[in-house]
Amino acid sequence: MAETIVPESPATPASKGLIARFVGVLTSPRDTYADIARRPTWLGMWLLVTVVTTVCIGWLQSTPVGRVAAADQAIKAIGVFAKQLPPERLDQIRTQIMTTPAWQNYAKIGAGSLIVVPIIAAIMAGILIGVFNALMGGDAKFKQVYSLIFFSNAIMIVKTIFTTPLNYARESLSNPTTFAALLPMLDEESLPAKMLGAIDFFFLWWLVSVAIGLGVLYKRPTRGIATALIGIYVVLAVTIAAGVALIFG
Repeated sequence: MAETIVPESPATPASKGLIARFVGVLTSPRDTYADIARRPTWLGMWLLVTVVTTVCIGWLQSTPVGRVAAADQAIKAIGVFAKQLPPERLDQIRTQIMTTPAWQNYAKIGAGSLIVVPIIAAIMAGILIGVFNALMGGDAKFKQVYSLIFFSNAIMIVKTIFTTPLNYARESLSNPTTFAALLPMLDEESLPAKMLGAIDFFFLWWLVSVAIGLGVLYKRPTRGIATALIGIYVVLAVTIAAGVALIFG
């Protein structure tokens, strides 16, 4: 009797490590997100985001240039309320920022990253699960979407590494990667500048990356997801920026 040959099942590709996934999100996101969907993990990326954010931003805000920029930004953030404060109070704010020990800057930023980043990722994953699973009939697990969101932060890490020395050279903590940065002739207090300043190039890249990951996970076209995400982001960002500008002047 002829021997029955049972075809071998294709071997599951070996999972990529943390650094390979980090690079893959930047260079080959589709294959990388497929790997993340097969073996969802996020702890390593959480620690990487925390370390890079703490080192870069903590260093910048501990330098004399960064301290002055942080003080100026704090006063500016107060906005119209700063006009109602006595000069002594403004001086106290500046003095406090200028004299804060470096370790406190690092500790504050590190603690913020450890706590805030996973919470934001969980909220985003919950919203996406609600939309794609509950409303569109998908079946992805929370851990898969959560890991996707975490690894998409590779783009935000690149932004942090890129903007830290740039902000040091500019002596400013304002965002240098927005559409407003391309039009320096605009008055930064004008409505058009504030609206364009709400749209960030790296955030657009991040949205496209997330759309690719969701397309892989839910087997849906990336273009439609990316268009929806970018459209929602631009409308919300511009609307909020315009509203704040008109209310607080």
